[in-house]
Amino acid sequence: MTVLQSLRAELTEATSGLLATAASLSDADVASASRLPGWSRGHVLTHLARNADSLVNLLTWARTGVSTPQYPDARAREAGIEAGCHRPAAEQLADLRESAGRLDAAADAVPEPAWATPVGGLRPPHHPAWYVLVRRLREVGLHHADLGAGYGPADWPETFVRRELHDCLRTWPHGRSTVSAVRFVTPANGPVAAGWEGLGDGPVVEGAPADVLAWLTGRSAGEGVKVVPEGRPCPPPPPWLTTTAPADLPATPPKDYP
Repeated sequence: MTVLQSLRAELTEATSGLLATAASLSDADVASASRLPGWSRGHVLTHLARNADSLVNLLTWARTGVSTPQYPDARAREAGIEAGCHRPAAEQLADLRESAGRLDAAADAVPEPAWATPVGGLRPPHHPAWYVLVRRLREVGLHHADLGAGYGPADWPETFVRRELHDCLRTWPHGRSTVSAVRFVTPANGPVAAGWEGLGDGPVVEGAPADVLAWLTGRSAGEGVKVVPEGRPCPPPPPWLTTTAPADLPATPPKDYP
């Protein structure tokens, strides 16, 4: 058994939660501002649907061996979002559900050996096809919170937080770091649980894992994250996930990840 089964089960659950939130939105809700500057909730929902279709392209690439870009280019990605962002809630929900179904069907169609096929997005590096599932979980988890509709960083599953922090560290921009170390504490402000050292220049910060992830991904201004010793404001986070994927992923699906 490999990580494919657990990632797909996790994705099914995450998608179900996202669809439930989308189903609760009225036309006015969808037209209202999301937590992403300049984007309505309609922008977020349309992006999630088009992202699912773009990842179908990568799984098609893996299945057929024929290079199939995720998007033709960045402008095509943006145009797809703008084309659908003003639709009413029912159309947004149907598109979100149907595109998720297409991605699930595309994953079903990938033969086991093909999950090791290198595929690529708009940014380097290429990564093995199994990592497409991680990327989709990232999109669903972060953008579900971006809707600002009752789901936030505090609702992220522990598995999601652990994996995203793992990949954040593996793609850390040391030359552009704003902190020298990160320490993780229990959510109840207990003792330090673990930490990252040698990140670059700047202060040491600490916080609960979900709070740190929210700060690092720009989903918070640093609530729950403090500078050690206290007395200084939390700095802005360094650039987050500056590459599509960690550069040294195993080609074949591992037993678990991370």
